[in-house]
Amino acid sequence: MTDAQTPIDFEHALAALESQVQRLESGDLPLEEALKAFEEGVTLTRQCQQSLDAAEQKVQLLLAKRDGSLDTQVFTARDES
Repeated sequence: MTDAQTPIDFEHALAALESQVQRLESGDLPLEEALKAFEEGVTLTRQCQQSLDAAEQKVQLLLAKRDGSLDTQVFTARDES
């Protein structure tokens, strides 16, 4: 279980969230455990969203021109196969 006061990195938060989702989807948890897992999932989701928001802000800063406008570029994913 994660401590809401201790931020964890995005990858660990996402892995923990996936674990909680699997536990909830199993349908085998007693109600109290399911509620705890759901609560932790909400916390992890918020942490992931904050990490993504911070990353987006960094990218925008890196792409910002000196005049304040953004230098937008088309992003194409590499084919990793």
